[in-house]
Amino acid sequence: MKAIAVTPGTPNSVHLNELPKPSVDDIADGRGVLVRVLKVGVDATDREINDALYGNAPEGYDFLVIGHESFGIVEEVGDAVTHVKPGDYVSCTVRRPGGSIYDVIGHNDMTSEEVYYERGINLRHGYLTEFFVDDLEYIVRIPESVKHLGVLAEPASVVAKAVEQVYEAQRRLLVWEPKTAFVLGSGQIGLLATLALRLKGVEVYTLARSAAEGNIKAEIAEGYTGHYVSTAETSIDDLVAKVGRPDIIFESTGSSWIAFDAMRHLGLNGAMVWTSITGGDNEATIPADKINLEWVLGNKLMLGSVNGNFRHFRQGIADLLQGEMTYPGVTEKILTHPIDGLDNYQQMMDLLVEAMALKVYVNVAEG
Repeated sequence: MKAIAVTPGTPNSVHLNELPKPSVDDIADGRGVLVRVLKVGVDATDREINDALYGNAPEGYDFLVIGHESFGIVEEVGDAVTHVKPGDYVSCTVRRPGGSIYDVIGHNDMTSEEVYYERGINLRHGYLTEFFVDDLEYIVRIPESVKHLGVLAEPASVVAKAVEQVYEAQRRLLVWEPKTAFVLGSGQIGLLATLALRLKGVEVYTLARSAAEGNIKAEIAEGYTGHYVSTAETSIDDLVAKVGRPDIIFESTGSSWIAFDAMRHLGLNGAMVWTSITGGDNEATIPADKINLEWVLGNKLMLGSVNGNFRHFRQGIADLLQGEMTYPGVTEKILTHPIDGLDNYQQMMDLLVEAMALKVYVNVAEG
């Protein structure tokens, strides 16, 4: 079967490769779920892997199949599988366990080991192929009513985990009722974070460089009843002067400099979460003494959050479902750039550098 792959360590090596079709019996003890791939989302992670900034091939291979945002339909299940059946729409988690205590208890997204295993990213093949098989533990059912949003299940899970982690960590304050959030970046993660925080009743300002007029990202943020702010027109300092410092900063820009600089703006007792993955060696100058003083005196918190586990996928899908009921038709606007077929891998990769290509995804099969 066809598969879109890269040669890790070799820049711009994206190509079409082949894998044998998997079998439900590849997974022991009747726990296998065979999935026919319908759509796969791609993002900056896939672009950076193709740029050879990170990513490694699975053992025994000299290539890595990319694509970690899966959506498909169940073809066959093993005898031990009860939560999905043939014909169900599903997504699949990304992180796979190592040997730490967190991996053992099913929280492999919180592994304490340096080596990590992620489908389509590091040491495990991804989903940009025609079929995949995996253990029932990692297969998440998607209701048919939101199957048109199914390819967003993985990014929605990233947001669900990050938001959960913020609220969980802020239990340290005993009472914490955030009123305002700044979401930095208006890509798929930033917009889905806008949705998730609006569903919690938080006033959200979604910040990005592009002007609002004629901008689909601004249209979506405001469709969620958030506020889109173009930093080319209104600086963060000016926004703070107008609305005050936020209780939450959700960083999703892909810029390490912005991630550090934004620390200046967090409110007292606030929490900042980083979700960007920044491959590279950029350096930044920040007002370290001022930030250190304000963060200590202000009891501020910063945390990083990587992709989620089964539970976060379920919460992300629940957010998509609630979002569709609360803001009908808005989330679908994220799906801006479909690519038809695995053969068009170069077009897929080319679109990942286009500024207005909000969500690139590959239509692998009908279903």
